[in-house]
Amino acid sequence: MRLLLTVCVTTALVVTQPLTATAADRGPHGPGGGALLTGKPTVVAAGATPPAVQSSAYVVADVDTGDVLVAKAPHAKLRPASTLKTLTALVLLPRLKKTDRVIGTDEDAGIVGSKVGVSPGLKYTVDLLFEGMFLASGNDAVNALCEHDEGGVDGCIRRMNAKAKELGALDTHVTDPTGLDADGQLSSAYDLALFAQAGLERPDFAKYAATKYTNFPLATKGTYQVANQNKLLFTYDGALGVKTGYTTLARNTFVGAARRNGHTLVVTMLDSPHGITTDAATLLTWAFEHYDDLTPVGTLAKPTPPPKPAQADKPQAAGPLPTTRTVDTPVHPVNSVFAIPAWLWAAPAILLLALFLRRPRRRRH
Repeated sequence: MRLLLTVCVTTALVVTQPLTATAADRGPHGPGGGALLTGKPTVVAAGATPPAVQSSAYVVADVDTGDVLVAKAPHAKLRPASTLKTLTALVLLPRLKKTDRVIGTDEDAGIVGSKVGVSPGLKYTVDLLFEGMFLASGNDAVNALCEHDEGGVDGCIRRMNAKAKELGALDTHVTDPTGLDADGQLSSAYDLALFAQAGLERPDFAKYAATKYTNFPLATKGTYQVANQNKLLFTYDGALGVKTGYTTLARNTFVGAARRNGHTLVVTMLDSPHGITTDAATLLTWAFEHYDDLTPVGTLAKPTPPPKPAQADKPQAAGPLPTTRTVDTPVHPVNSVFAIPAWLWAAPAILLLALFLRRPRRRRH
C-alpha cells in the first residue's frame, strides 16, 4: 500500500512541476541584439569612431534594416522619463477611436508633471489628446487616454509590459504610463529604439511624432498654440521627431529619428546632463555620413506574434464608454486543471480501490 501511495504522489509531482517551470522559464528572445551589444558595456562600433557625447547610454540604428550602427551601454537599465510615452502610444493607438470625445476630469488636471492643459468638464477628441501627449508630453492627456480605455491606467500598464516583451524589449518594466520616476520604472536605449521602430511603422504614430504645432482649448474660451518639444524637428534636415523626456532623476532622455539618402535612422539617448538635442544631431549626422563604411554591431529584435487576446483585451468598439471598468486578469493555462493528463484523474479511484481491497474481512464462525 505504501508503495502504491508513493508512486501516485511522485507521479503527480513529476507531471505538474515541469508545467509551471516551463511557463516561467521560457523566453521568446535570445541575447538582445547580439553578442557585442550584450557583452560589452562601453561603446561598440565598427568602421569608424563615433563622436563623443554626454549621454550615459545611446543607440543609433537603421529602423528599416534593423541594423544597430553604434551603441553605448545599450542595455543599461535607466529611467526613461517621457520617452516611455512611445510605448504608451504603441498600446493605446490601436485601441482607441480618434473621433471619440473624452471629458476631462479633476484627476487629469491634478496629475503630477508636465501638462498640456486638460480641464475638468471640457470635451476633447482622442486625436487631440494624442497630440497633447506627443507635442507637450502632457501627463494629463495620457491619464485621460488611459482612463478612456478598458481597465484604465492599471490596464494600460499591464498591456505596456506585455507589449515590451512582445517587441523583445526585455530591459523595460513599466509602473507609470506617463514615464514619471515611479519605483521600478526602467528601460534602456536599446528598448527605446525598438519602440521607435515599431512606432514609425504606424502612420498615426509617425504623424503625431512629426507634428510641429497644434491648437489646444483653454479652460475659459479660445485656444492656445502648443509647439513640439522635440527641437530636432525645427533644426535638423529630414527630422521625423519622436519624443523627448526629462525628470530630476532620469535627467534628459531622447528619442529622435531622421530620413536622409534613403535611410531612416533613430537615435535614443538616456541619462544626459544637457545639450541632448545637439548630441543627438551629432550622432545622426555622423551615422549618415559614414553609413556605407559602418559594419553593424547588432540588430533590433524582431517582434514575436502576440498571443490571441482575451475578450477584454480587444480594441474597444466605438460608442459610449462603459459605466463600469473591469481590470483584465491574465490567464495562466499552464496551471489549469485541464493541463493535467486525463489518466491522472484516475489516481483517486485507484487509491480508494486499494483501500477497499486492504480492508480486513470479517471471520466467519
